[in-house]
Amino acid sequence: MITLDINGQQLSADVAADTPLLWVVRDSLHLTGSKFGCGMALCGACTMHVDGVATRTCVLPVSAAVGRKITTIEHVTADAVGKAVQDAWVAENVPQCGYCQSGQIMSASALLQKNKSPTDADIDAAMAGNICRCGTYVRIRAAIHRAAAALAT
Repeated sequence: MITLDINGQQLSADVAADTPLLWVVRDSLHLTGSKFGCGMALCGACTMHVDGVATRTCVLPVSAAVGRKITTIEHVTADAVGKAVQDAWVAENVPQCGYCQSGQIMSASALLQKNKSPTDADIDAAMAGNICRCGTYVRIRAAIHRAAAALAT
């Protein structure tokens, strides 16, 4: 039995220590907002925060997450940054198919937790590796700038 701190709650799952965190969260704990994309940490669909850092969870063994604070997309709006990002995503009409968006939002909110006024280059660096097959990158960048502006007021 492995116990994890997920979204401020202690949740347990009977899984092997090498099971990827993504599958524990989705299959055992039934928090399905984070998505499986590539299985190789290349696309970003599986991104969650682990101790505040945007982390690809499709390759992270659950044993490496024990004792660390995990935040999923289901809880991202619990703080002002996550709420501002989600509101900006809606205002900028970012999603098309929506599949990658939980990972995009998690990466964007991790960026804004550390950098309240990112430049385009900062955004590009932080969002690198988050793939959007629909190509909404211009709207993603606009949403991040919108969220940053909202947080500055």
